[in-house]
Amino acid sequence: MSKALLPLETQDLCFEVDGKQIIDHIDLRVSNNDITVILGPNGAGKSVLLRLLHGLLEPNTGHVRWGGLGVDENLRKRQALVFQRPVMMRRSVADNIRFVLSLRDFSDRQERLEKALDLAGLKAQAKQPAPRLSGGEQQRLAIAQAMVLDPEVLILDEPSSNLDPGATMAIERLIETARGEGKKIILVTHDLGQAKRIGDEIIFMHHGRIIEQGSGNSFFNNPKTPEARAYLDGALLL
Repeated sequence: MSKALLPLETQDLCFEVDGKQIIDHIDLRVSNNDITVILGPNGAGKSVLLRLLHGLLEPNTGHVRWGGLGVDENLRKRQALVFQRPVMMRRSVADNIRFVLSLRDFSDRQERLEKALDLAGLKAQAKQPAPRLSGGEQQRLAIAQAMVLDPEVLILDEPSSNLDPGATMAIERLIETARGEGKKIILVTHDLGQAKRIGDEIIFMHHGRIIEQGSGNSFFNNPKTPEARAYLDGALLL
């Protein structure tokens, strides 16, 4: 992948709702092409930050830059955001993929359809209604749909929330495949085991602010702030 969309930078990023500060003056720089994991207690602002980075929300103040570019429709097409609870159309698995592919001018749609089914491990369920898939299967489908659009950046909001260990590992294999294709990956998770397994870089948030940022090894083995230590000990509440 071209690193044209890196570094990711935010400056004085703020977002509030009804006078409540959700994102509080965040200055962020991400320059590596590895997996960046965002951690923090419930209500820390993690999912809101993802939406600001992708341009689904407009900040009250500050800005987001990807490779020096502001977030607009053209830049969003170079990214993909997968939500915690993907929305499946009341059509077959294959038709859900066809719909996503129809949004772009691809000449090899059939090949991309086959690739998505293969990535998701859902070839046998291609004709099955997508809403009838299990939660893990739906999440794999959503990630595979995103990947066949060839995004340079893949943003994932709690991709394995409420999934059993087997389904979680299947999601992580997909994420590793995306990394192998050179995609920059940013994901939010509450699963500390998952963050340890796949997080090259950790961003830790609390009260809408970034409290720590560093390598996964550094964060888990030598957290630098009392908040991070309390979080890892299960003692930090928002």
